[in-house]
Amino acid sequence: MKNSSAIIVALAASLILGGCSLWPFSSTHEAKAAPPSAQPVAKVTHAISGKETARGTFKGLNGHVTTGHASIIRSGKSWAVSLGSDFSFDGAPDPQIAFGNKGHYAKGTNFAKLRKNQGEQIYVIPKNLDVGDYLEVYVWCEKFTVPLGVARLKLVK
Repeated sequence: MKNSSAIIVALAASLILGGCSLWPFSSTHEAKAAPPSAQPVAKVTHAISGKETARGTFKGLNGHVTTGHASIIRSGKSWAVSLGSDFSFDGAPDPQIAFGNKGHYAKGTNFAKLRKNQGEQIYVIPKNLDVGDYLEVYVWCEKFTVPLGVARLKLVK
């Protein structure tokens, strides 16, 4: 009886807090994208002019669905993260844009709150972050300190 009460309390807390928490009963598997043949072919656009230096495709993490493209854009003396017109995120409390390497978020690199869950977005990278130090762009949940999606970047020639 005590065990079933504990399970009910944990499930209720999980439902109330929701979002990107990692309760024992929540899914921690990576979201899978549809096979390439099932995905529509569409032109991805970015709402910034400049030179695209790196590009990657998002993959959801910790049970979240995060899809679409992220690019690093050089515009004059500034750098920016550009989320493509195909960007989509299923939502969570306090999602932020951040960097990382080798499958790990780099602590302290979150620099902007995600403004919307879909479509083109531009985030100017602060000068204190050296974009060349990172190979991944993250959608990061600061509230629960978990990654929600990652785009592994490849250089564009």
